[in-house]
Amino acid sequence: MPAPLHIGLLLFPDLTQLDATGPYEVFARIPGARVHLVAKSAAPVACEQGLAIVPTATLDDAPPLDVVCVPGGVGVNAVMEDDATLAFLRRQASSARFVTSVCTGALALGAAGLLRGYRATTYWMALDFLRAFGAEPVAERVVIDRDRITGGGVTAGIDFGLIIARELCGEAAARAIQLQIEYDPAPPFDSGSPRTADPALVARLRAAAQTRQDERRSVVERAAARL
Repeated sequence: MPAPLHIGLLLFPDLTQLDATGPYEVFARIPGARVHLVAKSAAPVACEQGLAIVPTATLDDAPPLDVVCVPGGVGVNAVMEDDATLAFLRRQASSARFVTSVCTGALALGAAGLLRGYRATTYWMALDFLRAFGAEPVAERVVIDRDRITGGGVTAGIDFGLIIARELCGEAAARAIQLQIEYDPAPPFDSGSPRTADPALVARLRAAAQTRQDERRSVVERAAARL
């Protein structure tokens, strides 16, 4: 009987729940996969909008992971400066088959020194921050560079999950999972990317996020300086 595939999703306060639960829905359907929800403690973790997720493992007792995945969210700022979490990511990355992220989770990988010299993507407002960690930003939905696989913002996590499924168990299995979850997106509006949205809308969202962006830039600079 083949050994199980151990896939770990990092949990932390104020994560974006769909960054984790989108991939989780795919990962949980991969044949032979065991999905671990890993946090600093066993206490429920509150996401940005209040939904709580119960961890199944901690940083200390998680098994060696074949895939380590970091979601994003407001809380990634704290993760970028959390020594215990960054050490966990480095430790797991040393033996993982794939080191991965969704949305701004890529910034945590960068802060752990795990994206230097790699092409990577992240949420569109955070893309340029990747340069501080020695990564090459790529504005694509999912980017594969050797054993690093990164997904764009929030909803890209489902596409990302299916790519991981393909890499682990083949395209036929990934196609079956896509049909099982009826992933057949047909968005009602053509505004899901800064490339297609009304420029005025893009500008308005950038302006509204300016304070958050300035705070994140400061955290990124401090985290990069520690590498």
